[in-house]
Amino acid sequence: MKKRHKQKLVIISIILFVMFNAPFLLLFNKHEKLFGLPMIYTYIFGVWFFASVASFLVFKKYDE
Repeated sequence: MKKRHKQKLVIISIILFVMFNAPFLLLFNKHEKLFGLPMIYTYIFGVWFFASVASFLVFKKYDE
């Protein structure tokens, strides 16, 4: 894997660190529900899902 592809994974990791930090989590800590789940669960699983897809695309596209 080339250096620029590793850099993309580092950027994804930094974004995940910020998105799972307390200030962002507290924005979604509400009693309202989305799809029958509390907002915080929807946010956590949504971020996790999109991070998994982004990582998969980086690995699949740039696996050499």
